Amino acid sequence: MQELHDAPLAPLTTFRLGGPATRLITATTDAEVIDAVRDADAHGTPLLVIGGGSNLVIGDKGFDGTALRIATRGFELGGTTLELAAGEVWTDAVARTVEAGLAGVECLSGIPGSAGATPIQNVGAYGQEVSSTITEVVAYDRRAGRTVTLANEECAFSYRHSRFKADPERYVVLRVRFGLEDADGLSAPVKYAETARVLGVEAGDRVPLATARETVLKLRAGKGMVLDPEDHDTWSAGSFFTNPILTDADFAVFRTRVRKRGGAGVEPPAYPAGQGHTKTSAAWLIDKAGFTKGYGTGPARISTKHTLALTNRGDATTEDLLALAREVVAGVREAFGITLVNEPVTVGVSL
Repeated sequence: MQELHDAPLAPLTTFRLGGPATRLITATTDAEVIDAVRDADAHGTPLLVIGGGSNLVIGDKGFDGTALRIATRGFELGGTTLELAAGEVWTDAVARTVEAGLAGVECLSGIPGSAGATPIQNVGAYGQEVSSTITEVVAYDRRAGRTVTLANEECAFSYRHSRFKADPERYVVLRVRFGLEDADGLSAPVKYAETARVLGVEAGDRVPLATARETVLKLRAGKGMVLDPEDHDTWSAGSFFTNPILTDADFAVFRTRVRKRGGAGVEPPAYPAGQGHTKTSAAWLIDKAGFTKGYGTGPARISTKHTLALTNRGDATTEDLLALAREVVAGVREAFGITLVNEPVTVGVSL
């Protein structure tokens, strides 16, 4: 277990932003993770858990406490059952499931971060969410002082949310177990319209696993959503805002505002989101409120490839990023009466 003091945290995040931690511990085994957590809790020391750093916005002052970087490794595949250590690089693990001919997470290719973060955020993209394949999550319960195993139904998964996100001070994910599908080398049924269109198939069709993965990677790269150190459009946390889910009544009010602003023929994106609710597109809201691709003149700007990504152009500070985020939130609220919610976790700062 490595320990550093006054350690920079910016290099551990995909934004490459944030000040130092008083103490940084890198744990490579579950036992080391648990020991570090117990030590922090015993001494009342603030604790920040870091995986791949792809969903973190850390303040410029850094973190006054112990930052715990989880660097555990473990990829265990038995039949269609997969167990990943929390520190496994997620997109590498997905690639290995595709190579093994197993379906269920192939459309989550290219998503940065670690396996342990996926249940927290209920990571999803292109028609798949990890909640549909996760069977169990093994975590250290800081409140109970012991390791627990939570079945899928105990994780309270919903859109970009979970029991772990709802109670972030309680659980530290150690391992994630998945139930995948052997479909003779074919993908899970394609659900996302854009993916189906690019693949030239109908929704519900299956395609070769490698084809599905390659297609998603190309789609993500075209939006700056695949990490590339040379491309500042990827110096981001991916989608910075979640897609708003509105009650039917609120959606009707929103629709009226859209028509008043854009004309009677303009319709906002609308997707079913459970009984009495409709999901709309945060990217559409941002664009129609006037924040187009590449918006901004400072060191933090909207991606030139995707309006939903806020980016560090190389020398931004966290405050630069937050100023842009606040501007976007205020603009969308003024235009459409909807308040966007940030997807990344903020540390020492807030919108």
